[in-house]
Amino acid sequence: MTRIQRLPDHLVNQIAAGEVVERPASALKEMLENSLDAGSTRISVDLAQGGIKLIRVTDNGAGIAADDLPLALDRHATSKIASLDDLESVSTLGFRGEGLASVASVSRLTLVSRPQDADHAHQIIAIDGTLHPVEPAAHPHGTSVEVVDLYFNTPARRKFLKSENTEYAHCAATFERIALAHPDVEFLLRHNGKVAWRLPSQSAEDRVAALLGKDFVAAAIPLDSQAGPLALTGFVASPTYSKASRDAQYFYVNGRFVRDKTAQHALRQAYRDVLHHDRHPAYALFFQLEPSGVDVNVHPTKIEVRFRESQAVHQFLFHSVHKALAGTSAGAAPTVQVEGAEPAAPQLPRGESAPLFASASPRPASSGMPAPQPFQYQQQSIPLNVAREAVGVYDKMFGGLREEERALSRSEPAMPSPAAPLPHPAVLAMPAHDENGIPPLGFALAQLHGVYILSQCAEGLILVDMHAAHERIVYERLKTALETDSIPLQPLLLPVSFAADRMEVATAHEHGEEMKRLGVELAPLSPTQIAVRGVPVWLKDGDPVDLARAVLKDVREFGLTQVLTERRNELLATMACHGAVRANRQLTLPEMNALLRDMEATERSGQCNHGRPTWTRLTMRDLDKLFMRGQ
Repeated sequence: MTRIQRLPDHLVNQIAAGEVVERPASALKEMLENSLDAGSTRISVDLAQGGIKLIRVTDNGAGIAADDLPLALDRHATSKIASLDDLESVSTLGFRGEGLASVASVSRLTLVSRPQDADHAHQIIAIDGTLHPVEPAAHPHGTSVEVVDLYFNTPARRKFLKSENTEYAHCAATFERIALAHPDVEFLLRHNGKVAWRLPSQSAEDRVAALLGKDFVAAAIPLDSQAGPLALTGFVASPTYSKASRDAQYFYVNGRFVRDKTAQHALRQAYRDVLHHDRHPAYALFFQLEPSGVDVNVHPTKIEVRFRESQAVHQFLFHSVHKALAGTSAGAAPTVQVEGAEPAAPQLPRGESAPLFASASPRPASSGMPAPQPFQYQQQSIPLNVAREAVGVYDKMFGGLREEERALSRSEPAMPSPAAPLPHPAVLAMPAHDENGIPPLGFALAQLHGVYILSQCAEGLILVDMHAAHERIVYERLKTALETDSIPLQPLLLPVSFAADRMEVATAHEHGEEMKRLGVELAPLSPTQIAVRGVPVWLKDGDPVDLARAVLKDVREFGLTQVLTERRNELLATMACHGAVRANRQLTLPEMNALLRDMEATERSGQCNHGRPTWTRLTMRDLDKLFMRGQ
């Protein structure tokens, strides 16, 4: 029988290295975290052959005393914790004391350090885990850790390393993640002697723009939320800047980059109303809480954490991001950049989607053209009866005008003289959002191919996808109505019947009364026929049969309880799509203007229910660029 025996320390370190030092990027992460814990304000990184041949990290931190250099390479020796209480409230990035020891056991490591109060530096060399005596050395204040020939003594592990380019990509990603969370620290990265990154000490916004691109910042919504000990800052990208993968998701807990399922689920839920299911949001978020509220000692690489109050954290993250995204109403989003306009948009890698919106720029005074004036509907006189008829048409289409428009339609103003034609009723109801009386989305000019609305705004031209915009408006109305009680039902003057299978008829029999909360009234006529007697008031111009089939399908598949709770938004989005105004439907100017005003008053109206943009803007500068004016 084989006896139980204690493993040699060197073998223990090599086993630990298999967990902690998965690849060169893992060693780089441990070294960078040690530099940051030492209070460094300047850190430089040198790599050779993707980090396989050389990793050198030099900082200007507090340094290590000569007597402590051997302990720095000993397993589970650390200055960061001394008791269980310290472990339960870790505020440093490193704390285990096994990182350097693990790296030293599978490489040739040289550690040189000079404390801030020391006259000169000392160094210690470790080869294959064997420590050499401490010797004097030349080095400025701070520490330098040099790792050469990673896994030279464990060929089996080295075989699992990828190509130089792949390993360097992992190292660069690790460098960028750490640099992103510490904008006050100056970073330098060189690979094979060439400078790859040079990041000065800068603001958080400038650091995000440097690492994630100015296009990300242009499409991002700043976020600053706090509730008691919980705080969340950073940037969440507009849904129109979504990605095909999760590569643009950066989430930090107390300065530590983590992949946490609670946080990922909360952020995904915050985007569910505005993002298509196969797209992923982009964000750079920094979450702060008391160190005792999070357990960072659950994974050897510290990439995972465990929150002590995970439900409270989930709710805080969800509501913070959801509230930020709710402010993306039409008229508040930035503008699209025309290719070649100043400033030039950065080039994106193949396969990435460029942001549809960039910051709006006012028209320069030196352009030689007068400032845009409010568009006046004076090319024709509109009799009062025609104006009332137009208001009524929109009222039937979109479910009602605002009170000031209703008051206008009921009033009896004096007939205008021929020199002063009656302005359009919707124009009179527009809120004045700037000194010229122009609302954010401007005044409608025309309809393009029955799909897009063209509108003149203060900065230039607005283009609106009328179906996508109306879909969002109807969806938000349905949500608000269902949250308060139930969706208003519009009885049909002539019920519409359709052929149904036995499961649909059974579902209508079983849940007919409860489905009225969704604004849908169904009446089974026979084992194969169902009549639609009522639909939501905002969907009365849609196809009642398609709407009824969509609701029956969801209720049958998931059950009414789940449809009204977990899948409520998905069903309402489907219903809104059925009721939204369709392409190739001709709208009048009153209808177009009223739709623009509703967009300005609706949350998240910058995107439809599937995450597509509902509008964009071409500034006068963009148009001048297209026609080479002033060049």
